[in-house]
Amino acid sequence: MSQLEKKAGLLRRTSSSKKPLKEKVVLMYDEIFAKEDPAKNNSRFWDELFLMKVNLEYLEAKLESLDGDEVMKIKDNINSLFHHCVQALAEEHQIKVVNALQDLMESLDSLLCGEGSESLKALCLKLLLCLVTVTDNISQNTILEYVMINSIFEAILQILSDVSTRGQHGYDAVVLLALLVNYRKYESVNPYIVKLSIVDDEPTLDGMGLVVGQALTQYNRQYKDKEEENHGGFFSTLTSMVGSMFIADADEKLSVQTNEAILLALYEAVHLNRNFITVLAQSHPEIDIPTTPITPVPTTPTTPLGTTPLSMDMMNSSELPLDPNLQTSNLLITFLKYSSIVMQDTKDEHRLNSARLCLIILTCITEDQYADAFLHDDNMNFRVNLHRMPMRHRKKAAEKNVPSRPLVCAVLDLMVEFIVTHMMKDFPMDLYMRCVQVIHKLICYQKKCRIRLHYTWRELWSALINLLKFLLSNETVLLAKHNIFHLALLVVNLFNMFITYGDTFLPTSNSYDELYYEIVRMHQIFDNLYCMVLRVSTNAGQWKEPASKVTHSLVNVRAIINHFNPKIESYAAVNHISQLSEDQVLEVVRSNYDTLTLKLQDGLDQFERYSEQPKEAAFFKELVRSISLNVRKNVSLNTLSQDLLLKEFSTIS
Repeated sequence: MSQLEKKAGLLRRTSSSKKPLKEKVVLMYDEIFAKEDPAKNNSRFWDELFLMKVNLEYLEAKLESLDGDEVMKIKDNINSLFHHCVQALAEEHQIKVVNALQDLMESLDSLLCGEGSESLKALCLKLLLCLVTVTDNISQNTILEYVMINSIFEAILQILSDVSTRGQHGYDAVVLLALLVNYRKYESVNPYIVKLSIVDDEPTLDGMGLVVGQALTQYNRQYKDKEEENHGGFFSTLTSMVGSMFIADADEKLSVQTNEAILLALYEAVHLNRNFITVLAQSHPEIDIPTTPITPVPTTPTTPLGTTPLSMDMMNSSELPLDPNLQTSNLLITFLKYSSIVMQDTKDEHRLNSARLCLIILTCITEDQYADAFLHDDNMNFRVNLHRMPMRHRKKAAEKNVPSRPLVCAVLDLMVEFIVTHMMKDFPMDLYMRCVQVIHKLICYQKKCRIRLHYTWRELWSALINLLKFLLSNETVLLAKHNIFHLALLVVNLFNMFITYGDTFLPTSNSYDELYYEIVRMHQIFDNLYCMVLRVSTNAGQWKEPASKVTHSLVNVRAIINHFNPKIESYAAVNHISQLSEDQVLEVVRSNYDTLTLKLQDGLDQFERYSEQPKEAAFFKELVRSISLNVRKNVSLNTLSQDLLLKEFSTIS
């Protein structure tokens, strides 16, 4: 049978003179698309329909041929089709289940792609989210096998590429896509992964970026509002009077529920599709989005966050008036601000997962050449107001004082902030490892391209040295849970990168001098680290080999300390100075470079590229399980406008 005949529902002709016959299932489809109730003259109509092999081509053609008026004329029959499809899914008869599921999926796909009611599309997305999350582990959801075979990928993309449908259904569509991509992703070929990886349609990618950006922006806005609320009254006055003894309580009040679903969607887009990297960099005026939607919108937020179609249209409009005083933003900046919030408090499991996913996304970004080029572009400067954790020993930075710099500076600021604020007994080792690796990858790019970044490198060096000090001070407690030598090796090798190649990427010769000054000034920490790793490496035990690697990595740091310390002491003695100033120490450093001997260390600018499997597989399985539970819990018609539904479906029984 030809494809044309199959689409028309024709059986093979028995002879050229006879009229072609239609399949019985096609005749039954025709009854559904007629105005009369198909079960009026046949009470077993639906039972018989689901026992017959589905003709997807014919059903798809019939659905696509309907316009809005025709849909309204047969809405009762379409309503019955959906009702009986869902009802049949509970049948024990497997043929009925299979056929009903195929009918249902084809109907949903056609309604999503069609030009019918927007509320009907919203209901279709709700139903799909319900079907996808019916089991805690979506990879055990056999219904999704049919969603894999009868793909709704194109329907999702169509929603994201269109301004009007994206504003109303974009959130649900993005969350649905993120979940479908994670169905049995390690066990079989998932067509959604393949298709997402090759999307190159600019409006579609931009649409996905706008949906993700809006959800993250709304989160940031909610947090900022709570922050201003908490710091604007009696509590703020009391805190300033008695110190910061209530900071922990303030943090709890500032807590805003995280949004792992939208973050997972961003990860999948960045990880799978190189074309999406360009979306991160697309600039637009920074617009404050209201914390509550202006109009009721059919979305399915997995958190208290919603979406605001008006703002999305504004960001998408080419006629947006540009205020010269308006800050410029992009998806990457929004993501960095979001990360600076969720990475503050990692004690809660959801926030810990979000922080980990943020660092994984940053890892993927820093491994991409185009992203690195944009991050370091000196002609593209941005003012990024990152959120900083309240700490007793520092004042809250004024947002207006944040300079306009290349975006890589904001990434480094975020990493430094994390390093400084999370040195605690419940040590987040995994996050620290990822954080230091992100820094390393950025420096590798700067070394490779000889980019002299004007950054406050001393803040980074100071943070790294204090991290080593923390590891030394808590050796016993930390070693019971973690391999601290791996982290120590990464930190020491960052210093080795600066020592060996710093003259090719540090902004000035003074910066290189300051590096040596910091190493000499904090020599006691490096000396203590060497003694500790030497002690562990000379004793038999599980840490012997990793400790030995740190011992070898310290050779140049120790050479610098052993070379300059005697010179500094001699200078002080000759000039009868008890304590040298920084300028005097720098003078000694500059005048004694020529007699310093260092060893060339191999592989400092090499790193292992990110791979999701097998290292991250367990994390993503648990994360998707958590998101699935949350989506199922929050899928509700409450987010749909009841008045709108009643108006559009007032005659549906």
